[in-house]
Amino acid sequence: MADLPLILEPAELADLQEQPPENLRIVDLCSEQSYQMGHIQGALHIPPQMLLSNIPPAPGRIGTVEQLNRLFSFLGATPETHFVVYDDEGGGWAGRFIWTLDAIGHKHYSYLNGGLQAWKNEARPLSREIPQVTPTEARVSLDPSVVVEIPDILDALEDPNFVVWDARGPSEYRGEKVLAQKGGHIPGAVNVEWTQLMDHQNGLRIRPDAEAFLAERGLTKDKRIVTHCQSHHRSGFTYLVGKSLGFDIKGYHGSWAEWGNHPDTPVETD
Repeated sequence: MADLPLILEPAELADLQEQPPENLRIVDLCSEQSYQMGHIQGALHIPPQMLLSNIPPAPGRIGTVEQLNRLFSFLGATPETHFVVYDDEGGGWAGRFIWTLDAIGHKHYSYLNGGLQAWKNEARPLSREIPQVTPTEARVSLDPSVVVEIPDILDALEDPNFVVWDARGPSEYRGEKVLAQKGGHIPGAVNVEWTQLMDHQNGLRIRPDAEAFLAERGLTKDKRIVTHCQSHHRSGFTYLVGKSLGFDIKGYHGSWAEWGNHPDTPVETD
């Protein structure tokens, strides 16, 4: 299990399922309907909202410690559990789950590359069986070095080695589509919309030229990167892509819902 890569291909997960290790936990972050219609054998379904605070004006902020304790207790998590996570949208919610694992200091995880879409494209079997897992008593704590807040970004804006990766759509970035009190973007932010990092011809896997694609836009390994979107859902995927490339990357969980509704945060629209 220690040798499992961050990015796991469907064939590799299928091989693992032949004799599933006891500490392997597959997590499905698709819709409830999708899960009921057919999921990967052994996968537990988690509604993505369980990861979030769901409190306006920034509902995408991480849930409370008590909320996370309930979630990871339900999942039967132990310090040795290796999570394999997937969704059916190209990695947004799966990436958000992995960011959450980083936020609680749990380092054993993999992303199923392309998620359910890639699995189905290879005509791999689906199950309707709901697995039974023995709950544990999780006791998590949040790592403040992972959970980025507004002051962390404000303090770094003048640093030439720091860059904000805005994973929203171009109209949100330019301030034409306004989903908060203020429209626009964090000063100096680079806009690379999340779906641009997906290989739409290959089951929504991470595009194979992602590193070169991002380098052309100023997102490179020598930068300290913070990524965000509106609610740290889309940027869950960009965070995951950055990690897979060895970037120094963090996720801003308050995202634009917080930044754009805060009275004192600077905004650009050009």
